[in-house]
Amino acid sequence: MTYDVIIIGGGPAGLAAAVSARENGAQDILILEREKELGGILNQCIHNGFGLHTFQEELTGPEYAARFIDQVRERNIPYLLSTTVIGLTQSEEGVQVTAVSRENGLMVYSAKAAVLAMGCRERPRGALNIPGTRPAGIFSAGTAQRLVNLEGYLPGREVVILGSGDIGLIMARRMTLEGAKVKCVAEIQPFSGGLKRNIVQCLDDYGIPLKLSHTVVDIRGKERVEGVTIAQVDEHFKPIPGTEEDYACDTLLLSVGLIPENELSREIGVELSPVTNGPKVNESLETNIPGVFACGNVLHVHDLVDYVSEEAAQAGKNAAKYSANAPARGEEIPVETDGAVRYTVPSRICPQRMEEDLVLRFRVGKNMRNAYVCVAVDGKQVLRRKRPVMAPGEMEQVKLKKEDLQGAKSIRVCTEEA
Repeated sequence: MTYDVIIIGGGPAGLAAAVSARENGAQDILILEREKELGGILNQCIHNGFGLHTFQEELTGPEYAARFIDQVRERNIPYLLSTTVIGLTQSEEGVQVTAVSRENGLMVYSAKAAVLAMGCRERPRGALNIPGTRPAGIFSAGTAQRLVNLEGYLPGREVVILGSGDIGLIMARRMTLEGAKVKCVAEIQPFSGGLKRNIVQCLDDYGIPLKLSHTVVDIRGKERVEGVTIAQVDEHFKPIPGTEEDYACDTLLLSVGLIPENELSREIGVELSPVTNGPKVNESLETNIPGVFACGNVLHVHDLVDYVSEEAAQAGKNAAKYSANAPARGEEIPVETDGAVRYTVPSRICPQRMEEDLVLRFRVGKNMRNAYVCVAVDGKQVLRRKRPVMAPGEMEQVKLKKEDLQGAKSIRVCTEEA
């Protein structure tokens, strides 16, 4: 069983990549999805706010996913559900994919190109080292979202949320609407990790306090959570004695970050970024493994699903082109970062191979006002753009003209204070 392109993951990234691959000439495409339905995390995101960039209208998560699922079915792109990929290796044909399902058992596929679109998972509580016992009533925000939206189960009545990621902010509103009392949202950083609009619509509109530079230092309760203690932290994230506050609650939700699902990427030898924990890719979204492309939240955690779809369409297009005629890799140069820029996607480019303008996406590491984004090629500034507001929770992007990059030996992206 040999395919032109195999796509691992049937969420928003995988669906958009599949549609784009078919539209760009790939005939034999297969989507492998471990859940029992396509759509990924969007199936439990019943709030609106999706699709404004892609469809110019506001949709819920399931509605947004349904648009792409319909496109996949209209193009007769095959997919396998409840199928888990357990192995990814290089082969003479390109990539060998080993998968397993209850219905089909163990399966081995070959592909000329593969697209990694596995998404991300929530950071577990174990990574936080919160002292205290292990009572019932502690959930990740995503688990709570699934319980409320898909299973009709309310996890608790009095809630404290640790972490101000977008899922945590959205669940503060969702739990409130379901009749729970959200006491506060504590965030260890001096800034929120979520979108500004979610802070306003999910916290401010409901009078839920956001306590920046605070964290949970104790959890009380034996069988069930009975309360938590939060405290202010210093610049080294160490609790400051005397700042403790006690909250009686029966539920603690954790919204403390997302981690790209890259176990398969590691297995095949994909080079990962220490900043994003996702693959390092070039301008084609191709990893260091020839024919293996990455997109969506497995590459870096996005703020808007519209950008996931846009990026995935690019990955699908390039995977289709690679499967038709694998191009030789030219010399690639790293994209250097400075100032508040934490990383860029892509992290390296091959100027000689570029056929169109380059979109560089990045995040900053602190809140900035009236700052400048600057790009220099071979030491010469080619872009300087003023940004009224930049925040770690929101992704930034710049577009560079391909003629400015021809023959480049170095490229540098930085921020400058106003």
